[in-house]
Amino acid sequence: MKRPLSKSQIVCVILLWAALVYIVLVNAERIDGPVVLTLGISGALVFIPVIQSLKKRK
Repeated sequence: MKRPLSKSQIVCVILLWAALVYIVLVNAERIDGPVVLTLGISGALVFIPVIQSLKKRK
């Protein structure tokens, strides 16, 4: 079984995800359905493991 993420790893992953979201939103010509859907899926792929890791630590 994997070890839970450390606090610094969690912060780093969330900051990198936020930076990528910012870059996508700034450079997008239009913010339409596919962009929103992609950002939502990427958020799920980032935050589900983070939440699971936080639950394992308690």
